[in-house]
Amino acid sequence: MMINWTQKLRICGGSVATVLMMVGAGIPSALAQELPAIISDPQTREENPLPDFSYAGYDFGGAPIPQADRVIDVADFGAVPDDGIDDSKALLDAMKAAHEVVGPVRVQLHAGRYNLTEILWIEKSGIVLSGVGMGDGGTELFMPRPLNQIDDGGALDEIRQYLKENDKFARDKNANLDVLFSPYSWTAGFIWARVPGGRHATYLQRYDRPIQTVANIASGKQFTRELQVNEPGALTVGDVLQINWHNRAGPDGPLVKSLYGDTKEKIGSRHWELPDRPLVRQATRIEAIDGNQVTIADPLLHSISAELPAYFASWEHLSDVGIQDLSMVFPENPDFGHHNESGFNGIYFTGVHNGWIQNVRIKDSDSGILTDDLGNVTIKNIVTEGSHLAHYSVHIGNVHNVLVDGLTVFNPTVHALSFNTQSTRSVYKDAVVWTTPTLDQHAGANHQNLYDNVTVHIRPDLKAADGAPMYDLYKAGGAGYWLPGHGRYNTAWNVKVLVEGGASPSEEVVILGASEGPDARVIGMHSNRTLRLDHSPAPYQEWLNRPISAVPSLYAYQLDQRQR
Repeated sequence: MMINWTQKLRICGGSVATVLMMVGAGIPSALAQELPAIISDPQTREENPLPDFSYAGYDFGGAPIPQADRVIDVADFGAVPDDGIDDSKALLDAMKAAHEVVGPVRVQLHAGRYNLTEILWIEKSGIVLSGVGMGDGGTELFMPRPLNQIDDGGALDEIRQYLKENDKFARDKNANLDVLFSPYSWTAGFIWARVPGGRHATYLQRYDRPIQTVANIASGKQFTRELQVNEPGALTVGDVLQINWHNRAGPDGPLVKSLYGDTKEKIGSRHWELPDRPLVRQATRIEAIDGNQVTIADPLLHSISAELPAYFASWEHLSDVGIQDLSMVFPENPDFGHHNESGFNGIYFTGVHNGWIQNVRIKDSDSGILTDDLGNVTIKNIVTEGSHLAHYSVHIGNVHNVLVDGLTVFNPTVHALSFNTQSTRSVYKDAVVWTTPTLDQHAGANHQNLYDNVTVHIRPDLKAADGAPMYDLYKAGGAGYWLPGHGRYNTAWNVKVLVEGGASPSEEVVILGASEGPDARVIGMHSNRTLRLDHSPAPYQEWLNRPISAVPSLYAYQLDQRQR
């Protein structure tokens, strides 16, 4: 029986990389017809580079999430589920005991509801907070009061000063509203991971601490892992450091050029007005040292040269921190408006390298999961639900190599899937958004991020100039001083748009991206209607109205290629 290349692909479990190894050199023309040119045609690949997104996630995508065998049982500290009594003190005591343990430890909750009215801080490497499941018969944390009624120990003092000094107020004369933006719009959570004594996020420059330079880097080429370091003696294999790039050359500096290319888009002033802060940071690990050549764990975000300098800097962080197998439920609560949240936030994950959040359900939150200052974190099998309008479902901001795998969003959100300020090479994979979907690219020099095999359910609520039904899928936020919407190589791969109403089967539906960023890639966007993409500036576009059946996930394809 004759077997064609598509059948071989299926026999190999969908692994294009396996087929390529079988044939040795090049992609057979029959197989190439099953793949977009951006991954199958060498000239197209060279002219339209795709970052390797497969390094996102725990241990650069290369290892399973570990188990912590030593257990601290919250019952030993008096936490009893389903008794209606506040469990905060008992849970805090159990967490305190975990911080005194040497080595990995799991803080274990049981089935049933625990009432929580304090913040559970995780400030030590190796702590895993675990329930027994996120569904029926699982573990539930119930928070009856918002964070604005809870003492955070001064953790949000800086952001409150920043908001006030920068006149960030929610103002509406017709509603008699004149209040300071809420610090809970993008920070804080009832479970909060942070470096003790550290800053979970930076706002006011006067609080910036000196950066500890470990070694200057002489040269390196974008998308490669080999660097030249003139004095590598300060480096050790296994070190987890940050590579910092600064823009000290104003609006037309080489780093701005590398971020945005030859775009005519407006570049916001924040790109050059704080030159002592790194504009781009890449958390990575030293894998090998051979003389002056240093190999890092993941490819460089940008080239390094005398004209575009960078250096290794120390990075204070936690590692092997996990939150898993539980639900977080908030009471039904009113929506007070954008930037006026009261603080029903689930998890705030900051200052972690090699960590995870998995098997978590969050209901009626202001934001489900918020992030900052992370590297190589996996956020997996998350469900957000409820009728309350959330600011974010799972927010990705100021992070590198974060993988959000298997997120389901049932609740309405302002920003459903958000790549926020200074997020780099992070991935939303296999997400499904049922309500008010947005692919929010929130400005702030975010770049080289991937929407991968995402499904969105839409009802067109706008009209294009020619009267065609239209939906603003790329509706985004972000401050003007951080424009444009994103940097180069942000990619949407195999996005499935399911139109649930508002357009007949014969109507063309317009997908709007009114003000994005340069050199985007939109490949394989398809629907149960015919789509027209109105994306500005124009992206590299391929396979519109055609699913990528042979390679549904770019992340999985790239990971398979790398591991083989």
